[in-house]
Amino acid sequence: MSTRIESLTAAGFQIVPADLASHILVERDGLVALIERRDGNFGNIGAPGLMTERGFAALVWRTDQAFLVGKGFEQPATAEQVQKLRDFARELGQAISEGS
Repeated sequence: MSTRIESLTAAGFQIVPADLASHILVERDGLVALIERRDGNFGNIGAPGLMTERGFAALVWRTDQAFLVGKGFEQPATAEQVQKLRDFARELGQAISEGS
């Protein structure tokens, strides 16, 4: 797992201290995702979202409109936010794959 963590940090991702036994929280430029811990390795990557002053906001599609949805709030997502989340997810997957 340490090689994968090195790959994450080399790609600009930060491990966020969190009291989570089964997942690792990663962040880059205000975007976050959970990565499952599985048998000393990384497992599945959760859906990325935006960390806001009101907490985590996930990208949710309703018909053809994207929204950032969190507990007790939602707001329309801009095309730029959608693209940043897609790039974040792709680059996170690549960083984990490179460390394996």
